[in-house]
Amino acid sequence: MNAPLTEHPTPPYKHTPLFPLGKDETPYRKISSEGVRVDKVLGEEVLVVPREAIRALAEAAFTDINHLLRPAHLQSLKHIVEDPEASDNDKFVAYDFLKNANIAAGGVLPMCQDTGTAIIMGKKGRLVWTAGGDEAALAEGARDAYLKRNLRYSQVAPLSMFEEKNTRNNMPAQVEIYAESHNAEHADYDAAYKFLFIAKGGGSANKSFLFQATPSILSRERLLPFIKEKVLTLGTAACPPYHLAIVIGGTSAELTMKTVKLASCKYYDTLPDHGSEDGHAFRDKEMEREIHKMTQALGVGAQFGGKYFCHDVRVIRLPRHGASLPIGLGVSCSADRQALGKITRDGVFLEELEHNPAKYLPEVDETKLGGEVKAIDLNRPMPEILKELAKYPIKTRLSLSGPMIVARDAAHAKLRERLERGEQLPDYFKNHPVYYAGPAKTPEGYASGAFGPTTAGRMDSFVAEFQAAGGSMVMLAKGNRSPAVREACKKYGGFYLASIGGAAANLAEHCIKKVECLEYAELGMEAIWRIEVENFPAFIVIDDKGNDFFKELNLG
Repeated sequence: MNAPLTEHPTPPYKHTPLFPLGKDETPYRKISSEGVRVDKVLGEEVLVVPREAIRALAEAAFTDINHLLRPAHLQSLKHIVEDPEASDNDKFVAYDFLKNANIAAGGVLPMCQDTGTAIIMGKKGRLVWTAGGDEAALAEGARDAYLKRNLRYSQVAPLSMFEEKNTRNNMPAQVEIYAESHNAEHADYDAAYKFLFIAKGGGSANKSFLFQATPSILSRERLLPFIKEKVLTLGTAACPPYHLAIVIGGTSAELTMKTVKLASCKYYDTLPDHGSEDGHAFRDKEMEREIHKMTQALGVGAQFGGKYFCHDVRVIRLPRHGASLPIGLGVSCSADRQALGKITRDGVFLEELEHNPAKYLPEVDETKLGGEVKAIDLNRPMPEILKELAKYPIKTRLSLSGPMIVARDAAHAKLRERLERGEQLPDYFKNHPVYYAGPAKTPEGYASGAFGPTTAGRMDSFVAEFQAAGGSMVMLAKGNRSPAVREACKKYGGFYLASIGGAAANLAEHCIKKVECLEYAELGMEAIWRIEVENFPAFIVIDDKGNDFFKELNLG
């Protein structure tokens, strides 16, 4: 028989929001007020929002965030260029990003060739009425921006487990809509529809990590070394300096990772800076400062060594199950693309981004940034190019001029199929450097659309096989690579050069002079292209002797 239960009075329930955000101080610009009205229903005023207002806001958002940045991000880049403690490489990269931002702000070339997955989060107040279909309206607005602007279609649809096809409109979008809880401290939110719009590129999305740790590391002496080890695994492939987000705890792994994404967008900046027995989230600003200092001491810097691996750090502490300690890690990259939006009784509003980034360009002598430059003529035969590169040590800054072949994931897979059938690699793949990239659309009157490097590491498994067949002898991309690439270059006499990730508009405007499709046009942006470049910036990262710059930084 069960023991009798002792009756206990049930106390009144006190609700504490898990994420108690402060007041929204975001600067907004008005998009429209057409069709937005207030009606009275059951004695309360409700905000009636037409479908077109939702669609138009999404289109404006994805247009803006692919061309414009937040002022704080630009100010941080300016600070790097002016910081006497920043390395030459830090300053060179930061200044290049500022120039890139200035070009992108013209509204023609997007700041990055990977114009991202369209991600939209909406929070709908209880007094907001729509006709339904909000998800479709938001997705349509995002699609319209990608169709109308010079943006890239990166989404592929699975036709079967192993067959895929580019959707050619960058759909589907990821749309999540939540019911906004009533909050007496923010009563105006009841009649507001609030949004966060994110264009998340594959490079930075791939640097989102969940670690299922144990509560045993939950002490300063154990947690900080754990975080340092994991931060190093980020590498440089996602275009640092990063906005780094770290989340400790979580009621589920899914919540931890969602919090990472939103924290990297500064969405949770107004959380309280201390916890309580109520179990709400908070920012640990002391830990943020400590980890930021740690990232500055790593030596990784803004891609090629230095102080500025990260612009800033956000550390969010969450409640957790007593047996679990999920830890999430993620970044927003140098294409820091997000914006808040809202629809209220006053109209439709979008976060005001910086339309004049030129004011953040400091007065510097560009010729003194980044050290001495070695010019490399790519019009010469491949043996001569290899012989020339062999003269210089790793970290040497280069200026490349001449033809290159562009190929990335899907094209590499096609070429490997040729080798597996007993065929040879095409001559163009043997005679020219290969640039890992996928272009955005080419604007009218331009030789190229935004055309920056993609993450080199995704092609690591092809290198030894291709170099053995005479191809991929000079590779150009972004980020650190695996030991297998270092060993292949030493064995076959190849080189890996890294360019600045995140400055795609600047490369298109000044360095890429001609683009033509060679093969696999059906792959869209993943086709094989031939391009002509002039003064294309790069650094020697892995040489033919097996030296690897990133190995020195514990990233190899």
